[in-house]
Amino acid sequence: MGCAPSIHVSQSGVIYCRDSDESNSPRQTTSVSQGPAAPLHGLFVQTDAADVIPPSRASGPPGTTRVRRARAELGSGGSSSSGSAGSAAPAATTCRGRRRHCCSSAEAETQTSYTSVKQVSSAEVRIGPMRLTQDPIQVLLIFAKEDSQSDGFWWACDRAGYRCNIARTPESALECFLDKHHEIIVIDHRQTRNFDAEAVCRSIRATNPSEHTVILAVVSQASGDREEASVLPLLHAGFNRRFMENSSIIACYNELIQIEHGEVRSQFKLRACNSVFTALDHCHEAIEITSDDHVIQYVNPAFERMMGYHKGELLGKELAELPKSDKNRADLLDTINTCIKKGKLHKVHRDSGDNSQTESHSFRYKNRRKESIDVKSISSRGSDAPSLQNRRYPSMARIHSMTIEAPITKVINIINAAQENSPVTVAEALDRVLEILRTTELYSPQLGTKDEDPHTSDLVGGLMTDGLRRLSGNEYVFTKNVHQSHSHLAMPITINDVPPCIARLLDNEESWEFNIFELEAVTHKRPLVYLGLKVFSRFGVCEFLHCSETTLRAWLQVIEANYHSSNAYHNSTHAADVLHATAFFLGKERVKGSLDQLDEVAALIAATVHDVDHPGRTNSFLCNAGSELAVLYNDTAVLESHHTALAFQLTAKDSKCNIFKNIDRTHYRTLRQAIIDMVLATEMTKHFEHVNKFVNSINKPMAAEIEGSDCECNPTGKNFPENQILIKRMMIKCADVANPCRPLDLCIEWAGRISEEYFAQTDEEKRQGLPVVMPVFDRNTCSIPKSQISFIDYFITDMFDAWDAFAHLPGLMQHLADNYKHWKTLDDLKCKSLRLPSDS
Repeated sequence: MGCAPSIHVSQSGVIYCRDSDESNSPRQTTSVSQGPAAPLHGLFVQTDAADVIPPSRASGPPGTTRVRRARAELGSGGSSSSGSAGSAAPAATTCRGRRRHCCSSAEAETQTSYTSVKQVSSAEVRIGPMRLTQDPIQVLLIFAKEDSQSDGFWWACDRAGYRCNIARTPESALECFLDKHHEIIVIDHRQTRNFDAEAVCRSIRATNPSEHTVILAVVSQASGDREEASVLPLLHAGFNRRFMENSSIIACYNELIQIEHGEVRSQFKLRACNSVFTALDHCHEAIEITSDDHVIQYVNPAFERMMGYHKGELLGKELAELPKSDKNRADLLDTINTCIKKGKLHKVHRDSGDNSQTESHSFRYKNRRKESIDVKSISSRGSDAPSLQNRRYPSMARIHSMTIEAPITKVINIINAAQENSPVTVAEALDRVLEILRTTELYSPQLGTKDEDPHTSDLVGGLMTDGLRRLSGNEYVFTKNVHQSHSHLAMPITINDVPPCIARLLDNEESWEFNIFELEAVTHKRPLVYLGLKVFSRFGVCEFLHCSETTLRAWLQVIEANYHSSNAYHNSTHAADVLHATAFFLGKERVKGSLDQLDEVAALIAATVHDVDHPGRTNSFLCNAGSELAVLYNDTAVLESHHTALAFQLTAKDSKCNIFKNIDRTHYRTLRQAIIDMVLATEMTKHFEHVNKFVNSINKPMAAEIEGSDCECNPTGKNFPENQILIKRMMIKCADVANPCRPLDLCIEWAGRISEEYFAQTDEEKRQGLPVVMPVFDRNTCSIPKSQISFIDYFITDMFDAWDAFAHLPGLMQHLADNYKHWKTLDDLKCKSLRLPSDS
C-alpha cells in the first residue's frame, strides 16, 4: 500500500503511515472505510499542569506539580465537596488529576485522568511484515459512586499508562464512549438501585464502535452459603468478562493488563487485518492468496471480474477442482498458478498470434512498481481463447504489436527474453532494470534533499522545477529594456575605434583571470558590446556570416539594450562573462578539434543571447505568478524559450542589425537550431540529464580509448553530430555557472549578486502572497557561504569534473578548490558575510 515502516490503525479503520522515528504526525494516509464513519480518537495528553489541575486544586510554588484527588458526590443542586489527597496513589512521579465537566444531557459528571507524556506511550504490534503502532488504551469506568473499587481501577489505569474516564450515569457513559471509543469499559454490576448494569451494557453494544470494545462486569463476592452465579446472563447482555469485587490496585492492574494483551490486542490486530482486506477489495489489480498447497483462500473482486469465476467457486479449492466453461478463464488461472509455483508472476500483453511479449515480475518487487499493472492484460502465452477476440485491446498492447521499434524497445525485448530461463534472483534484478528503463527521464535523478540540507533543497526546488503551476490573479509582468538610456560613452564603429582604457583591458580577454567587473565599470555597464566585438573578431564571426562589423556592432547594441541593468545578476555583465568563458573553452585544443566553425559561431551567439530580457526571477516564480510568458510557453522552459525567441525576433526586426541576412538558408537553419539547442540546455531541469549523457557518450569512451593506446590521441566518434551537440551543451552550461571556478574576488562578487537577486525574489513572493520557492534566501537569515557550498556540491563539482576530463582545465579546478575552501571557512566561522573577518 506504499506505507512507511510504521502503520497506525485507528478505531475507525483509517491507516496512518508513519516514519520509523515514531512521529505522531501522519505522513501519508490511506483511508479505508468500514461501515458508518466514527470520530477518531487521539491522545488527549495535557503536559501543562495549569491545564490539568483546576486552580482550586493546585498548590505549591511555580514549577511544581501537586495533584489532589477530587471526590465529588452528586447532589440535586450539582454541588460537590472536596476531600483530602488520597494516600492510596503510587508515588507522585506523574502528573495526575481529575477534571469534571457536566454532560449537557444528564445530571452527572465525567471525570478524566491525565497521565504524563512520559507514561503515555504507544505500543508496537507486529502482524507478519506489518509493524503497527497502537495508541495508549482508553478505559471508561461506569460507577454511580466513588468507592474503593472505582479507586482501585482508577489507579490501576494510572499505573498501566492508560487514559481513564469515569461516568456516573448511563447517559453520560454512553455520551463519553461515543466521543472517545474506549477499548475497555468497566461497569459496576454490584448494586441495581443506582442503574441497571446490563441495560447500560446493551445500550453500548447497540453502537457501532462497541464491536471492538471489551466490557468488564464488576460483581459482588459470593457469600459462603450461596452458590456462585452463572456468567451466561452477563454474556447474553454483552459483557466479555467478569471481575469479582477486589479493591486491590494490583488485582485491578493485573486484570486490565490481561485484557490488553488478550482481547484488546486481538481486536486491534483484527481491525488491522480488516482494513487491509478492505483495501484489497477496492484494489484495481487482481489479487489471489493461496496456501502453501496452492489452495485458494482469498480473491478480490478484480480477480473475479478478470477470471470470470465467482468467489464461491474459488475459495477453498485447488485449481484442478475448478469447473471449466467458456465464461471462465481457466487457461489464464492455470498459467498464473504455474508461474506462482516457479516463484514468478508473468504479465503477458494480449497480442495477436505468437507475438505476445512476456515480462517476468517477482512477487518481491511487484508491489514496488510505480505504475499499476493492468491485470486485464494477463493472459497465457499462445492462448487462443475466443473471449480474447471479443475484448477491446488496450492502447499499449496495440503499440507493442506494431513493427516499429526504438532502440530502447529492443533492449527491453532482449531483457525480457533473458528472463525466461534465468534464476529467480537474476530475474528480480532484470525486473528492476526494466522498471528503470521504462521511465521517460532516464538521466534525471530523483530529486530529494541532500543530507537534509535546506539550501540544497531550495536550490533544487527553485532552479530545477517549474513552480507549483498555481495560476492566480497576480500576474507578473516585466518590461523590456529596449529604450533604456546609455551614458555619453561613444560607441565604436569598428574594433579599432575602441577607447584606449577599454582596449588595454581587452588585451587580457583571452586569460581566465580576465576581470569582467573592471570592464563593466569603464564601459558604464555596457561590457557586452566591447567584449563581443573583440571576441567575435578573434573567431572570424563576421567573415563566416558575411556581415560587416557595423552590422555586428548594431546587433550587439540591440542585444545588450534588452538586458536589464537593474538586475543584480542576470544583466549584460553576466552575458559578457558567459561569452568570455565560452570563448576560453573554444580555445582549448580538444574542444577546438571536436567542433567546426559553424559550431563555434553558434556557441558565441548563444552565449551572447542566452539570458536576454531576463526579468531577474526564476521560472518557478513566473509559473506561480501566472505570468504571460509562463502561459505562452505552457510552464515549460519559460525563460530559455523566451531568450531564444526574442533574440531571433530582434535580429530579424531591422536589416541594420541582422547578422544572418547574408548567409544561405541551409546554413541559417543549421545555425539557428544549434543556437536554440544550446540556450535551452541552460535550463536547470535537465541539468543531470545533460551531464550524464556527456559522461556516458564522451568521457567514458574517451577514457577507454586512451587507456588502450600508448599515445594520447583524439577519441574516435567525438566529431559525430550527436557528440558535437553534447559538447556544445556542456560547454555553455559550464560557462553559464562558471562563477565558482573564477578567481576568488570575482567568485565572491558573483555570489553576492546572485544572492541579492534571490533575496529580491523572495521579498516579492511574500508581498504578492505567492509560494516562496527558495525560503532559505531570506535576506535577514540567509547564509551566503552555506548556499554557495550547497550549489557547488550539488551542481558544480561533478559537472566540472566531467568537463575538465574532456577539455583539460587544471587552473579552473584549482580555483574551484580554493573557493570551496573559502566558503567552508566562512561557514565554520558562522559568517553570513562574503569575506573573512579582517583579523583572520
